[in-house]
Amino acid sequence: MTSVFVCADPEQRCTGISAAVAALQAGRLVVMPTDTVYGIAADAFDRAAVDALLSAKRRGRDMPVGVLVGSWHTIEGLVSSMPAGARELIRAFWPGALSLVVAQAPSLQWDLGDACGTVMLRMPLHPVAIELLRAAGPLAVSSANVSGQPAAVDAAEARRQLGECVDVYLDGGPSEQQAASTIVDLTGASPRILRPGPVPTERIAEVLGVDAESLIG
Repeated sequence: MTSVFVCADPEQRCTGISAAVAALQAGRLVVMPTDTVYGIAADAFDRAAVDALLSAKRRGRDMPVGVLVGSWHTIEGLVSSMPAGARELIRAFWPGALSLVVAQAPSLQWDLGDACGTVMLRMPLHPVAIELLRAAGPLAVSSANVSGQPAAVDAAEARRQLGECVDVYLDGGPSEQQAASTIVDLTGASPRILRPGPVPTERIAEVLGVDAESLIG
């Protein structure tokens, strides 16, 4: 049975985080607030749970799921090596609305879809999200919507689209950015923006010390 917890109430927030952690550990799905849009989350290391996430979104493996982390240091164990520019971008924009695509550590026992040895990582700027991530560990997270539909920016919209596919909904109020994160690919010879978003191209170029035009295309 689906449960909804209003995280503005401290007691519901505490109970909701515990319920969400238990659901994730049992291989079930959780909807969580973030600073960008709401996310649907699964244990990143549970292949069946990630498959259930993709099924709930009606999305194929050709669109792999990203991973949210609860601290800067977590990324060290998830990547094969820190690519040029990664630390600078993390210091400048994490926690926040910037996702980084990097080569994953070969030893990782997870299956996030057809990611070809890469993983998209982000640390969100939202207290409920951070609390959940620090309690549950890295989570496979995608926008809380059915593929092709607008991303949910509040818990009610997420529940309207995903319904009983999700065990626990954490209602953290409307998302601050109400737009999906900026994505920067660091796996090639030079950084490249895959998706524009709340973090401007010009700011990314400034941090990396490159021409903004070089990040596009």
